[in-house]
Amino acid sequence: MFAPGEVISYLEMCREEGISLQRGMNYRVGGGDSVVLMSRRPGAPYTDRVEEDGRVLIYEGHDEARRVGQPDPKTIAQPLTTPLGTPTQNAHFFSAAKRHASSGVAAEHVKAYEKLRQGIWVFNGVFRLVDAWEEPSNGRQVFKFRLELDAEATAQPIKTPVGDLEQTRVIPTSVKLAVWKRDGGRCVQCGSNDNLHFDHVIPFSRGGSSLREENIQLLCARHNLEKHDAIV
Repeated sequence: MFAPGEVISYLEMCREEGISLQRGMNYRVGGGDSVVLMSRRPGAPYTDRVEEDGRVLIYEGHDEARRVGQPDPKTIAQPLTTPLGTPTQNAHFFSAAKRHASSGVAAEHVKAYEKLRQGIWVFNGVFRLVDAWEEPSNGRQVFKFRLELDAEATAQPIKTPVGDLEQTRVIPTSVKLAVWKRDGGRCVQCGSNDNLHFDHVIPFSRGGSSLREENIQLLCARHNLEKHDAIV
């Protein structure tokens, strides 16, 4: 599993999940964890938001694909069934969230990947799907899903050792974009553009903020590990 804040390509993300990720919501990929793809860039098609200092993601459900002779999906309520009568991804996620909220069954684990730029993605961590509801948006009803960051699941052993694994907050998109531009998409220590991570200059556990670009930098895996070894 990737580390939180790790920068990856679309192909790396697909290899990790074992499927070609063609849609934003993917319930129980291969019978395991669910996967969502998100974007909070200007002009993104859905309104995802981060709350409670980065610990909570409010993820918006997705529309059905546009079909010839059918209304614009953006003008109608997001559906629970397809035209063939089968459950949509909204339905799968909604049912799982309500099972947890109403009966206390274990929450579904959801891995969240965020599109930073074309071909560039960031792993935001593993979340627990704890609730779902509908709310009005631009004259129609859309689904919203509450995902709470699971620090323990997010910090499971990973393929490449990196520092700052105690990160338990999602770095805002605006900060990621500003840091990416400032650091030129390269490690600030060696200039490498491979195996990059968004790293806290001052670790979150020591009072460092995820909300200020001055406290976030790009480090390659080697220099992230060296920093971690120096801290501990």
